[in-house]
Formats: sequence, C-alpha cells, structure tokens
Amino acid sequence: MNAENNKIKSTTAIPLDEVQQGLYAKRQKIYPRQVHGLFARLRVTSVLVLLGIYYIFPWLQWDGRQAVLFDLPARQFYIFGWVFWPQDFIYLAFLLIIAGFSLFFFTTLAGRLWCGYACPQTVWTETFLWMERLVEGDRAKQMKLDKESFSAYKFRIKATKHSIWIIFSLITGFTFVGYFTPIRELTGSLSSFDLSGWETFWFFFYSFATYGNAGFMREQVCTYMCPYARFQSAMFDKDTLIIAYDTNRGEPRGSRKKGEDYQAKNLGECINCTMCVQVCPTGIDIRDGLQYQCIGCSACIDVCDDVMDKMDYPKGLIRYTTDNAMNGKPTHIFRPRVFIYGTLLIILFGLLIYSISIRQPLQLDVIRDRNVLYRENNEGLIQNVYILKVINKDVHPHVYEITVTGLKDAQFETDKAVIEVESGSVLDLPARVNVERANIPAQSNEIEFTMTAKDNPEWKVTEDARFLGPIQLPR
Repeated sequence: MNAENNKIKSTTAIPLDEVQQGLYAKRQKIYPRQVHGLFARLRVTSVLVLLGIYYIFPWLQWDGRQAVLFDLPARQFYIFGWVFWPQDFIYLAFLLIIAGFSLFFFTTLAGRLWCGYACPQTVWTETFLWMERLVEGDRAKQMKLDKESFSAYKFRIKATKHSIWIIFSLITGFTFVGYFTPIRELTGSLSSFDLSGWETFWFFFYSFATYGNAGFMREQVCTYMCPYARFQSAMFDKDTLIIAYDTNRGEPRGSRKKGEDYQAKNLGECINCTMCVQVCPTGIDIRDGLQYQCIGCSACIDVCDDVMDKMDYPKGLIRYTTDNAMNGKPTHIFRPRVFIYGTLLIILFGLLIYSISIRQPLQLDVIRDRNVLYRENNEGLIQNVYILKVINKDVHPHVYEITVTGLKDAQFETDKAVIEVESGSVLDLPARVNVERANIPAQSNEIEFTMTAKDNPEWKVTEDARFLGPIQLPR
C-alpha cells in the first residue's frame, strides 16, 4: 500500500508546465535558404503559372461575359464557352474522381509531387517567402533581424513586410470573391464600399486565411493540419520515386577541404554542411530518411548537387530514387498499379470530355398535373395537363418546338405561339395533350415529349411521361 501511495505522489508531483511542454512543442521559426537549380526553376514556373491562372482568369471576357464565373444565386457556372447547371453535378463528380485518381497515380509514381509543386499552401507560401526575402534579406539577415532588440529600424522593416503581405492577401481574397461575383461589378462595389454581407465575409475570411497560412503557419499546415501527410505512405511502395539521401555514398559524414582525400580519413561524400537542412521549408534533415514532413519540393537535391559540384564530387548524393534502387535491387517504375491508375485516368478523362462534347444545352422536365387524372374537352377528346420546364443551358436565346409521341394522333397544345427561352433561363410552360378515346389502349400509357431547337435540329431532348385515360371496359 505504501508503495502505491509513493507512486501516486511521484506522479502528481510533476509540474504542470513540464507536462504541457511534453504534449505541445513550441514552434521554432524556419528560415529556408534560397536555392537555385533545375527543381527550383520548375517550382518557380509552377508558382507563376498557377498564380497567373488564379489572378488573371476572373478578368478574362468570353462572349460578353466573365469567362470563369460561378454564379451561385442564378445557379449557373460559366467556364469559357460552357455553361453548367446544378443538373450537371455529374461532371463535378467526374472531376473529383479524376482528381482522386490523379493523386493516387502521381503519388505512386513519384511521391508528393502535388505538395511540392501545385498545392495552394506551397504556392502561396513560396510567394510570401519571396516577399519576405525582398524586404528582410536572405536567411542570415532574417535571423539576425529577429534576434535584434526592438528598434525603429526593425519596426520599419517588419511593418513594410506585413503591409505587403496584407495587401497581397487582400488582393487574393478579392480575386476569390471575383469568381462568384462578376469581378468588374465587385470592383465598383468595393470602391463605393457597397459590398454585400457575404461578399464582405468571404473577402476578409479568405484574405485572413492567406495571410495566416502562408505568412505564419506555413509548414505547420503541412505537418499537422493536412491529412495527406498522414496517409501518403499507404500509396508508396519500394518502386515509388522518392527524394532520398544515399547513405552508402555519404556516410560517415564529416567536413574536409576541397581536393582532400576524404577516403583516407574514412569519410563519405557528405561534408556535413547542413545546406540540405537550411533549404528545407519544413526544417527536416533528409539524411535521417524519408519523413512524413517532407513535401517533395526537391530543394535539398538542388543545393546538394551545387555542393557536390564545388567539391568535384558526382551529383546525386541526394536524388530522386527508389527504395529498391537504394538497396541495390531492380527498380520497376512502370508497374501494374501505375498502369491501372493511368488507364483509369485516361478512361475517366476521356469519358468526361466525351460527355461534355455531346452534352445538349437544353433540358426538359415534365410535371403532370396531379389534381385531375384526366378530363374530356369540348371536342370529346381525353385531355391531360402538364407543366413543362424548358431550360435553356446555352449562352444564346433559342426557339423550341415540342412534339408528343406514344399515342396515335396525340395533339400537343400550349397557349404560347412561340416557345422562346432566353439564355440561362427556365420557362414554366403549361401544356395539354389531347387524344381520342379510341386511341387510348390502357388507363395508364407511356408517352414521350420531344423538344428540338429550331435553329439547330441536332439539339434535341426527349422526356418520358404518363398519359391517363378512362378505364377500358371489356367489350
């Protein structure tokens, strides 16, 4: 009993601050060194292309309207020459499936390519790092500035950096809202301080998210918030291309002078300069092996190749390779799972393009009047009443013709002499179908409404409906 009491006392005697320190590690700011090389150029190109698409697309015009606009109140989604409606949700599902298989394919093939080159967190963080270097200087100057005591100079530099960050974040938030509200109208509303409540919310929310994620949280988003870092290893195998340090070449590591016989000193090719750690945006040491914090940016490859050049050593101490290659086994880049993912991607993408290409820019919904099963008109014909919802999903107005088939001599009637629907509009069209009693074989009969655009007969859509008649008594 005394032993148990002593155990409890020793446990409860641990100071609370020590317990908290064990659970939550305080973030240490990372100062990534700027790097130059092939992969750095590819990353910069990717950042410029993606940011260019994001900031330029809302300003493009197409056929008198904004080229890319997601008009939520009108439920119309414009992407250049295409107009999509909520009824076209299947295309979004297709797109999400393709995105999922793309992630599987590229991760299986070459690791975290998405994270290193195309993820929004990476793209905007790279941009904020560039602005930080522009104002504060390189890595050494940034570290020196942060260690200095507060002064007017430090305040001016920090205020300038954060002002640029905030302006850029506000532009980012404004552009985001510009995808949902025509950006030219949004500019006028912003200049007159006449933004709606939702526009104001999303403008500041997206600006704040950009400022916080890219300016402060940075690698914390990738390490702790992004789920992809946690399950990416499930898509890796021993033939996946990964960024790896060649321990056989590099170890044991140690410093030396250029031209010195390092083998005589029983050293490997790694000079322990820690440059690979200094350029890493997540602050890991790639020499410790593959880690989930690695976003695959390849900065360590570029800087290590540069060091190897200066030391007259072969490049590739850190390189894209596979686990099998590192262990001296054959590597199979194009293996069954890569072919399966690639084939599925091609099929899905082909189906998406084909379905969009044959997509009819019109839609017809038939709603039967349920209040009256049928009635007999003045001419003695059996009549059913319908509400036809005619949807013009094209960017131009069209005149349509509607016919009915399925019952002999079925007559289609409507009060509108011309069925014309404006672009992106829905017309509720009351209609009647009249059939002679002798031509109605059953109490419930299947009929078809066919709607055709008069200016383009290839645009045609058919919708099924039921026609109800009197009970047919046996003769």
